[in-house]
Amino acid sequence: MKVEIWSDVACPWCYIAKHRFDNALSQFEHREQVEVIWRSYQLDPDAPAMSNMSLNDSLSEKHGLSLEEAIAMNDQMRRLGAQEGLNYDFDRARYGNSFDAHRLIHFARQRGVQTTMEERLFRAYFTEGKALGDTNILVELAREVDINAEEARAVLVGEAFAEQVRADTESARRLGLKGIPFFIIDEKYAIAGAQASETFRDALERAWMESHPLVSLWGPEMGAGYCKDGTCEIP
Repeated sequence: MKVEIWSDVACPWCYIAKHRFDNALSQFEHREQVEVIWRSYQLDPDAPAMSNMSLNDSLSEKHGLSLEEAIAMNDQMRRLGAQEGLNYDFDRARYGNSFDAHRLIHFARQRGVQTTMEERLFRAYFTEGKALGDTNILVELAREVDINAEEARAVLVGEAFAEQVRADTESARRLGLKGIPFFIIDEKYAIAGAQASETFRDALERAWMESHPLVSLWGPEMGAGYCKDGTCEIP
C-alpha cells in the first residue's frame, strides 16, 4: 500500500500531521507493507534562501498583523505542537526557502531514509532555528541520518532532484490542492490537513480492506458444521 504526503518542512501544520500519521501507522497491523512517499510543496517559493527574520516577524509581515497578533497565533500553534510532543520555537526559527531541503528529501528517498530525513529537517527548522537554505547545515543534517556527507554536498551544490521537486508541485496543482499537508492513500483516498490519528488509522484500514478483500473458502460441499458443548463437529 502506498501513502503519498505533500508537505513542506517550513509548514508547522505538516509537522503536527506527520506525528499524527506516524502514530496511526504504528498502530496499523500491516504497517510493514506501507510505502510512505514524501512529496514536495513550498508554501513560499519566493522566500530568500536565508534571512534573519523570525517566523513571528514573517507571519506579521505576510498577513499584515501586528507583531503581538503574530506571536499569539504562533503561540497557539506551539501549544498544539506540545500536545504531540513537539517543541516549536518561533522566536528562534528563521524564515527561509525550503527548495534545497526538498531536494535533499528526494535524495534521502534513494538512500532509504526519507521519513527520517523529513523528521530531522522539521526539528532543525522549528526547534533548533537552523537555516534550511544553508548548504553546510543541510549536509550536516544529512550526515546525522547516515547519508554520506560528500554525496549530499554534491547533490546540493548542483541541480540534482530539482525537477522532482517541481514535478511534485505540478502534481499538487493538477490534483487541485488548496493547502498542505495533503495525503493520498493508494491513489484513491485523499485526506487534507492535520487530522486526528484516528482518522488516518481508519483510512489505512479501509484502504487495506478494499485492496485485500476477504475470500470465503466455505461452500455447500463442505457441510454445515455446528458447535455445542465446547465441541465443533462436521456432520
